[in-house]
Formats: sequence, C-alpha cells, structure tokens
Amino acid sequence: MRIIFAGTPEFAATNLQAMLNAGHDIIAVYTQPDRPAGRGRKLKPGPVKALALEHNIPVIQPLTLKDPAAQQELNALKADLMIVVAYGLLLPQVVLAMPRLGCINVHASLLPRWRGAAPIQRALLAGDAATGVTLMQMDAGLDTGAMLLKTHCPITNSDTSASLHDKLAEQGGAALLELLPLLAKGEITAETQNEAEATYAAKLTKEEAQLNWQLSAFELDRAVRGYNPRPVAWFKDGEEVIRVWQAEAVTEAELQEQTSTATPGTLVEVTKDALIIACGQGYLKITRLQLAGRPQMQVSDLLNGNPDRFTANKQVFQ
Repeated sequence: MRIIFAGTPEFAATNLQAMLNAGHDIIAVYTQPDRPAGRGRKLKPGPVKALALEHNIPVIQPLTLKDPAAQQELNALKADLMIVVAYGLLLPQVVLAMPRLGCINVHASLLPRWRGAAPIQRALLAGDAATGVTLMQMDAGLDTGAMLLKTHCPITNSDTSASLHDKLAEQGGAALLELLPLLAKGEITAETQNEAEATYAAKLTKEEAQLNWQLSAFELDRAVRGYNPRPVAWFKDGEEVIRVWQAEAVTEAELQEQTSTATPGTLVEVTKDALIIACGQGYLKITRLQLAGRPQMQVSDLLNGNPDRFTANKQVFQ
C-alpha cells in the first residue's frame, strides 16, 4: 500500500520506525512546522521529521489542512491509506476521504475511555488498572471513529506517564504491523464505540499539578507519577515552588513516629533520604524533588548538603 504518515512527537516517531523496519511504503510524511527550541530559540524539527529525513522520505509541513492548496497537494499523492499518530492538526472531512482506505489513527487509550489530548496521564491519574492502544478509522469527531484493533497494557504502581508513554508507543507500532495486512486484504471488522462509556482526557495544566494535601496519599502518589515528566507535580513552601519527581504513599504503621493528628500538608518526618508529609489519608514519602532554580535531586543529596533545609513538625506546605 502507498501510505502517508502524519505525526509529530516521539510517540509518533516510534510508530513510524516500526513501519519502516517492516518495509512499508511510506510515500510522504506530514508533520507540524518546526518549532523554536533551546536557549537560542532556533527552529528545530520534530522527531518524526528527523526520522523521515534520515530515510529520505518527502516531508510536508502545512500550517493547516483546511487550505485548498494543501488539500490538493495531499490528494495528488494518491495514497491508499493515511496513518495519523499525534499529528496535532485537524483533518477536515474532505481529507479523511482522500485515501482509498481512509485515515487510521493510533490513540493511546482503550477507547471510548479517555478520548482527547492527555489519555496516558488521565488513565494514570484516575487509578485505572490498565490502559492500551486503540487503532480506529477516523471520522469527523474527536476520537469517535470505529475501532479496528486494541492492545492492553497493565498500569503498575511504579509507572509514570513517561514509562507508560514508551510502552504504548511500542504497542502502537506493533499494532499497526498487525493491522495493515488485514486492512489490505479487507479482513478487519470495525467496532462502533459505545458513547455511554466515553470519557474525556482534557489537556493537562500546571495549575492542576499542585498537590492537594487534603487528598489521600495514594491519590497524590498517582499525581506525582501522572504529572511526570510534564507539567510535574508541585507544592509551595511559603512562596517557593518545589517540584516533586518521585514519591510513594506510606501508612501510619510504616512511620518511625505516630503522627495521626497531623494537619494535611505538615512535614511530619525527615529521614536521611525522604520527606514525609501528612495527607488527608496516609502520608506521602518524597524521595526526589526540585527546588526553585535548581536541578532535580534525591532528597538524600539535598539533606547531605543542607541538613537544616527542612524541619519536621514546623513546616506546613501549601
């Protein structure tokens, strides 16, 4: 099949690499325009563009696919199929209908759960036991198309959004390799999504990543993992913002001291390698953090260099 691949970030590049490794005919890559990056703010190609250029695949970067000229250029490619993975641009209905077999999307959730921009993070934040990848036939709605193939991925107690991202990117590539031969032969049956089971994965904000100490330690543990690596969970010590990169929930029985009456947000214990903070239920044990203007570090390293930075039972965080 003559395939157009549309995608931009690393997740999409992993899927593209799987298809290239399998020898599929990628006739063109669509990706978002280069963005400024780094201190010099120089234009930098995204991961998909960089990979396409390595393999001498034509790269097309329209600002929008609503433009008639851009649509004409795409139609002239006479593709059998367009695969869309985290592309970031809206595909109008006229574009969806151009390839002979339409457009297929790789979405990082078990649809219809977690449609939208942040499915990996929302699954983790919600405490879902599993997530996965859904390959669907695209339609004009937001992740509403008929489902063609699904994979499943358990969510472990140590998973972060970063680790789930990498697992699901690999699953997406493998799922595409499984689907494409079936699609070419017409041996795939589409399944309509159940609208009653649909949930929406809203884009993450920095504001929501502030830790709410009234919540349980298990919820805050998930928040730390769900907001890692972006936008990163945080709290305030006075006016200073402290970002939290690694933490775990602990119970009263696991503490050296009994602190059952502590107000949520109170630093109840400072060990050689952790800060332990009271929550609405249980305690959050922080082992890796980032002070304002500093790189992230292990709490043990911070305390070795500055043992008086934190004081148990005298600091209440926001």
